[in-house]
Amino acid sequence: MSKTRSGYVFSVLVVALVAVFALSAINPANAQVRKPMRLATSAVGSYGYQIAAMLVKIIEEGLGGEYTVTVQPYTSPTVAMKAVMNGEAEISYTADIGMGEFHERVGGFKDYKPKMPELVHTWYSYPMESMMAVAAKDADKFKCWRDFSGKPVFYTNAGFMNWLNWIRIYKVLGYDFKHVQIDLKSNADALESRSIVGSGVYTTAGRSLPPYWKETEIRIDIRVVNPCPDEVAKIKAAGLTIVEVDPKNAFSKSVGPSTLMGVGILFGHNVGTNIPEDVVYKMVTAFYKNKDELAKSEPGFTPMAKDFVGMQVDGINANPDIPVHPGLVKFLKEYKAWNTRWKVAGSK
Repeated sequence: MSKTRSGYVFSVLVVALVAVFALSAINPANAQVRKPMRLATSAVGSYGYQIAAMLVKIIEEGLGGEYTVTVQPYTSPTVAMKAVMNGEAEISYTADIGMGEFHERVGGFKDYKPKMPELVHTWYSYPMESMMAVAAKDADKFKCWRDFSGKPVFYTNAGFMNWLNWIRIYKVLGYDFKHVQIDLKSNADALESRSIVGSGVYTTAGRSLPPYWKETEIRIDIRVVNPCPDEVAKIKAAGLTIVEVDPKNAFSKSVGPSTLMGVGILFGHNVGTNIPEDVVYKMVTAFYKNKDELAKSEPGFTPMAKDFVGMQVDGINANPDIPVHPGLVKFLKEYKAWNTRWKVAGSK
């Protein structure tokens, strides 16, 4: 055989061997078709939408690359919850107050009938604090929350969990809830033009502002109006939590009071029992393993990083009659935090 012919055969064998090794090195999880998983979250400009990308990466890695997770924004968490229960998504952004309204079939869930399994407790991630802000030029007109009763206010987007929280707060205080719906990007303009006299502002874990409020405080000077002592007493007596917030941790400049007071709610992401136990268990475990990195990237996750298991317990206890997903049950049992009084979703 000629040298040229021998060299040709040798080259072909090398290429073939390289191809064999390359194919054998392919991860089976990547070789197969990845399953779709849709995360229904809140509107663009909201905090829920802002952190969705971080969660997608953790979910995909935690599930071993078997799923491709996409983010689907909706006008509010209420609509996102319905999207999951209508079969349009698999994971829903939600909060304790929204889960309570759904369970009781009140508010936005009145007469609602899911087409898919109902949402159950799955993973709780951070607290938020509902507060009230005004344009600084009008601050002298507002001393207490009663000063907003019956006046045009943007209480965040209709259907937002903070919007629901304000409805709950006003029921407790006996005030007239007059909501004016505006686009999130119009918040600063609406306050400046006085088409609204106040706007519901919220922080996450007392540290993070949603994107549209970061833009607002850059464009205009604002002041936060705290509830008066008698209002605080009524809110606490109703079983709601008053949270004190250091404004320096969330705002870029002075907003008035040295300590802000808001009413707390707990947010998370829940699924139905159509999502397998092992999938949810892997997801929750992945969030637990990445809790410190999440807190470094986004301060709103700091309370979860400090007490991940405790936050799951708090989320369940906020609505103890709602069942718990078997995947979260398995996780809580591993950390000896399962309460036998709670109900396992799918069990009789």
